[in-house]
Amino acid sequence: MSAVMQVEGLSFSYPGCPLFAQWRASVPAGVSCIAGGDGAGKTTLLRLLAGDLALQGGDVCISPPEAGSISLSKDRASYVREVFWVDPRDPAFDQLLPSEVFDQMALRYPLFNRRLMGPLMEGLFLTEHAHKKLFMLSTGSRRKVLLAAAFASGATVLLLDSPFAALDKPSIRVVKECLNDFAELPDKACVVADYEAPDGIALAASFDLG
Repeated sequence: MSAVMQVEGLSFSYPGCPLFAQWRASVPAGVSCIAGGDGAGKTTLLRLLAGDLALQGGDVCISPPEAGSISLSKDRASYVREVFWVDPRDPAFDQLLPSEVFDQMALRYPLFNRRLMGPLMEGLFLTEHAHKKLFMLSTGSRRKVLLAAAFASGATVLLLDSPFAALDKPSIRVVKECLNDFAELPDKACVVADYEAPDGIALAASFDLG
């Protein structure tokens, strides 16, 4: 199976804290998991794969359908349009309504599918919160708005940091259903970072950071 995302020789350290040295991975189509404890580097790795944090060595390439390979180091602008990443704690969204968040995502991701927003809002129990700015929402509801944006983004690769955190059980079931539906797409990949691999999802690959 060919890789949707290929990581070659990724290196990164914080001052006095080396995290990755020549890290390599092939991320296939479907849902993959990056597992590890606190301080293992899960969020940092997602930020590196997203192009949100500068690599100190190596490169990452993705292969969108019918577009050839896109290298982060050589064509960052094209690369980030194909990789969904949002930090769920980012205060930049605090003053936005969910619809305004989706408007921003539609500008960022060329294949954003607005037709999915109604079903996703309803399925994730967000319809009653449509009139509220994100700072007014609970941590779980805020996270669900960003998950809805991810599943509608049309991006080749979704990078999701602890997507089940602060979610109620019905919402967790819905998110897992969305992930399992996404896993059926033959040319897209989702990378979930969490303490351990989520149950109820057929993983295409797993990467343990310890």
